[in-house]
Amino acid sequence: MGIFVLIGFVVIGFLAGAVARFLVPGRDPMGCLGTTLLGVIGSFVGGFIWALIAWHQVELRPAGFIGSVAGAVIVLLFRRVVASR
Repeated sequence: MGIFVLIGFVVIGFLAGAVARFLVPGRDPMGCLGTTLLGVIGSFVGGFIWALIAWHQVELRPAGFIGSVAGAVIVLLFRRVVASR
C-alpha cells in the first residue's frame, strides 16, 4: 500500500465521518481525528455488512463512499448507545 493510497483513505474517511455527523442530529464532541476515525471504521463496517448481504461471506473489507457513510452512521449511533450507559 502506497502513501497516496493511505492519504486518500484518510481523506475519504474524514469526509465520510463528516457527512455521517451531519446526517445524525445531536452533539458529538469529537475533533478532526475522531471524525476521521469514525469514517475509517465506518468504511470497514459498511464493507463488512455489504459482503455479508451480497456474498454471504464474513469478510472485513473497505467500502466505497456511500458504504463508508452508512457504516459511519451505524458506528456513530452505536457509540451514542454505549456512551449513554
